[in-house]
This record gives sequence, structure tokens and C-alpha cells, in this order.
Amino acid sequence: MSGFGRMRRWRPWLLLAPALLALAVFFLYPLGKMLLLSLLDPGLTFKHYQRLLEEPAYWQVLWITLRIAVMVTLATLALGYPLSCVLARLPVRQANLWMIVVIVPYFTSILVRTYAWMVLLGTEGAINQLLMWLGIIPAPLKLLYTSTGVMIGMTYILLPYMVLALYSVMRGIDISLLSAAESLGASRTRAFWRIYVPLSLPGIAAGGLLVFILSLGFFITPALMGGQQDTMISMVIENQIETYFDWGFAAALSSVLLVCTLLLFWLYQRVVGLEKLFEARL
Repeated sequence: MSGFGRMRRWRPWLLLAPALLALAVFFLYPLGKMLLLSLLDPGLTFKHYQRLLEEPAYWQVLWITLRIAVMVTLATLALGYPLSCVLARLPVRQANLWMIVVIVPYFTSILVRTYAWMVLLGTEGAINQLLMWLGIIPAPLKLLYTSTGVMIGMTYILLPYMVLALYSVMRGIDISLLSAAESLGASRTRAFWRIYVPLSLPGIAAGGLLVFILSLGFFITPALMGGQQDTMISMVIENQIETYFDWGFAAALSSVLLVCTLLLFWLYQRVVGLEKLFEARL
């Protein structure tokens, strides 16, 4: 093979080299370092994983993390699906304007948005005051430092991810298919569930996976708005490093979280298929 032919063969890899180098330095190396730290602190040992197996409290924290992630994913789907349906049927210019409204909060720090919700959900906050003014409740509800507060805060922050995933798929659905089904005798509800929902499944799958994975590692919102019963695994990892300086055990907890994420991808591939994720055109 001539030198020119070899150059053409390696050209794609040369173009990818900077991105691959950055991926190796800023992702693969820290990830490998974390996995080794969980096994080599202070020497070759499995004590950190043994501690995980022997103390039920950490499994309880993992269960709380998974439960909150599932609930937030379902909440964002319930709120994001009808919103995305409406946006997908608007003219392109109007839809783009509303999508800007959806995205604008990301120009504000998560910490600032979380504090804003803490003000709104407090006993003297606007939500309690409004509910009492309307006569719906006789006394302020305890919304802050509860699971309800964590759900509200995380759902608000992660909702745009679900909307963007759903909108990108729904925008490509031909609405005339619903009219055709109705002209053949199907009710509007039946046409929606038998045609529109299946065609939007790639967006549901992509948005659900994205929101769930982001929820697993959430820290700021549950730390500020939740109570002891809402302790997530990211909070335990932070506590092990900041308070106890136990990097090995923190690395073991992080490894367990990584394994849970990889298992989720595996289940997603077996049940849905990763091609559905790419069909969402994110």
C-alpha cells in the first residue's frame, strides 16, 4: 500500500485523536483511578466492598436513591409528555420561542434555583400562603425537608431534559396519521394510544434514560431540600470524603453507583434497544 493510501486510511483516526485524548485524560483515567482506589486503599483489599455488604444502611441509601430516581423520571414524563405534544403541534416559530422558555432556566445555577424553591416551599413561602388564602389548607404544609420537596425540586430541574427528548421525536410524527385512523373509524383516544404513543416511544425511552441517570447522581437539591429519610448515595460519598477523608470507601460507593448505571444500560439494551435512544435524535 502506498504512503498516500496509508495516510487516507489513518486520516479519520487522526481527526479523532484530540477528542480521544481528551476522553482518555478527563474520563477514563479518573474512572480507572477511582476503581483502583476502591481496591488499593491502603493496600490490595476488599474491605470497602465488605463494609458495603455488611452494613444494611448503605443498601437502604441505594434503595432510596433508586426510588427517588424512578419517581422523578415518572414525574418528568407525566409533565413533559403533554407539554411536548402541544409544542410539537405549534408552528415552528412559536415552538422555538417556547422551547427557549424551557431552556432559559439553564442559564441560572442549580444552586440558585434550588434556593428559590426553598423560599417558595417554606412554611411562610408563597405556595403555602396561596393555599391558605384560597382556603384549601388551614395551616402551612411541611413541604421543605421532605420527600415531596426533593421531588418538586428535582423534577423542576430535570424536566427540560425530558421535554427536549420528547419534542425532538414528536416533531417528526406525521399528524395526518391520526386523521387517517379517525377517518377509518377509530376514536381520537384510540388513535392517540395506538399510533401517536408508539411513534413517540424513542423519545420516552431516551428522556427516561437521561433523567434517571442524572437523578442517580444528584446532590445539591436533595442535600438542601431533603431530610434524613431522603439521603442519596451522592450525599454519602461527599460525607465520606469531606468528613471522614475515607477516599477508598467513597470510591467503592462510586463504583457501586457506576455498576448500577451500567446495569441500567444493559437492561435498556435488552428491553428497548439502544437504537431507540439514537432514534430520538438527541
